[in-house]
Amino acid sequence: MLVRSTAAFVLALTILFSPFTLSAQDSEPMADRLSGMLKSDVFNVGILLKSHAIFSFQDDDFKGGRLYDLGATRLDVRGLVDGNFIYRFQVDFRSQVSILDAQVGYVASENFRIVAGAYKPYTSRDLDPNPGHTDFMNRARQVRTMMNSREIGVTVSGRPGNLFYSFGMYNGTGLSRTNDNRFMYAGRLSYRAEMENSGLIFGFSGALNQTRNERVGNTGLVSSGNRSLYGPFVEFESEVFFGVFEFLQTRFNAANFNDREETINGFYSTLGVNTSSRDQLLIRWDKLDYDLRGDTSDLFTLGWNHQATRLISFKINFWAQFDTDEDPKYGVGGLFQFQI
Repeated sequence: MLVRSTAAFVLALTILFSPFTLSAQDSEPMADRLSGMLKSDVFNVGILLKSHAIFSFQDDDFKGGRLYDLGATRLDVRGLVDGNFIYRFQVDFRSQVSILDAQVGYVASENFRIVAGAYKPYTSRDLDPNPGHTDFMNRARQVRTMMNSREIGVTVSGRPGNLFYSFGMYNGTGLSRTNDNRFMYAGRLSYRAEMENSGLIFGFSGALNQTRNERVGNTGLVSSGNRSLYGPFVEFESEVFFGVFEFLQTRFNAANFNDREETINGFYSTLGVNTSSRDQLLIRWDKLDYDLRGDTSDLFTLGWNHQATRLISFKINFWAQFDTDEDPKYGVGGLFQFQI
């Protein structure tokens, strides 16, 4: 019965997406018209709509169980106004209207900009791209485990030559708008090495959150004092192959364990190949390890990405997860997306 259900689910995904594979065309006049209506320097509107289906091979809640659901459902407005000032406002409509980004800033040059408000901190390379440009249906798990996806504060950044730098000061409590008069400091330094028909980026991200009694991602753990987060990353891209590796470690005194020091290690490694101008095949190894809790988890993901048109794309992922003292978990998912 399970084999038939799994086969039917995969077949449904294939039938659903196959018409878009056949209808892709190089000339897209409607996409040009829509871009002309929504895109300009002073008023740039972005729309992201994602719908996905998940099927766990066991009757459990792995990756959400067995369901159809909405992914990111977002409206993003940004622009450049007189005096080189910039603004951005982004909301998500998935369950209720929620603010994701609300920022104003000033751009002196490519070498220096300053923004203030609510936005993503530079704490993980995998957190950087918007949900419509991620390699897989889900980000690497260390993103939700070790950090808030948004913070409120101020950041200076720039790109002098092939170098990128950023330094930010935040409340350290996500979008909750609370503070205990202590702050989180985060920074990144990276360099892009240009080669013939390829590029290599390597860098380091780090953060120190001094906020007390703050929840640590989605772990259920609470940091009673200073919490550090740091790690390197390297990213490679060519016409055919691409890949990224990032390691992060966070250390903090866990209130759940009588203020003993907990260490969480996480890394992910992605390898991919562009099989055509519209298709990618990928594999990722995603690992998490807790010291005091003693949990270790390995998640392997196989992926196929297809860009049907400039605005329409889809992904299919196969998952296998192996956790300490638990049976393996397997599942498959498909994502259908519109983005402009």
